[in-house]
Amino acid sequence: MLRAGRHHSSATEELQIIPPSKLSVEGVSKSFRSASGNVLALDRVSLKVAEGEFVCLVGTSGCGKTTLLNIIAGLEKADSGAVLADGKPVTGPGRERLVMFQEPALFPWLDVFGNVLFGLKLKPNLTNEDRREVAKYYLELVGLSRFEHANIHELSGGMKQRVSLARALAPNPRVLLMDEPFAALDALTREQLYGDIQEIWKARRKTIVFVTHNVREAACLGDRVLLFSPHPGRIQEEFTVNLPRPRDINSVDLAAHATQITKALKSAGKAEAIAPK
Repeated sequence: MLRAGRHHSSATEELQIIPPSKLSVEGVSKSFRSASGNVLALDRVSLKVAEGEFVCLVGTSGCGKTTLLNIIAGLEKADSGAVLADGKPVTGPGRERLVMFQEPALFPWLDVFGNVLFGLKLKPNLTNEDRREVAKYYLELVGLSRFEHANIHELSGGMKQRVSLARALAPNPRVLLMDEPFAALDALTREQLYGDIQEIWKARRKTIVFVTHNVREAACLGDRVLLFSPHPGRIQEEFTVNLPRPRDINSVDLAAHATQITKALKSAGKAEAIAPK
């Protein structure tokens, strides 16, 4: 029951398109301790993400992409620098910025519907009926309406990631942070999800920051692709992808963008290999 005087948000209000956030990363550095001493993961990284923009972060393993994503999410703290969401400092996790991880991290004791509903239980001012209506909307959006009562262990890898995506979208965040969510999937399933995520992004108008080491994936999804240098992570180069959507990952035009980014990535690797230690 809602307390007197508290606004009750209906499912209709909850499903409205809300303005996406803009992000600003300002001089962020981060180190970790290891057996051999301190390791500098990020070195004075600065970038801006416009409202509703789809930005992909690309680089070799260990270049700090996921660390930066976790700092934007508020899951980790930078040693120096700041992250601003709509001009306000990010000091910890929040419902405005939700993360979709590489592993689905679904609750095996809940069915598909229960997993999507879970995040909505933490959202105030909604009745149980409204929460159920919102959960059903997002299951339909990701194409899983027929499987709402399926157990998690019955699902394929691609279906589990669709559930994870619906769960992340259900609280209606302004920013969606995605950490290599398709890396473990087969090529055919990934291709289907590339089309789906583009349609969902267009329909729900989210600001998306997407981490990947797959250059063609980045060119397929991103408005911009930011290439990270390895050890420590810095933004080495920026690529704008001005191709119409929805994009086909197998298209010749997209391949040309991917080739350009791959050349820069290989150059970064060679530069690191010959740099003095």
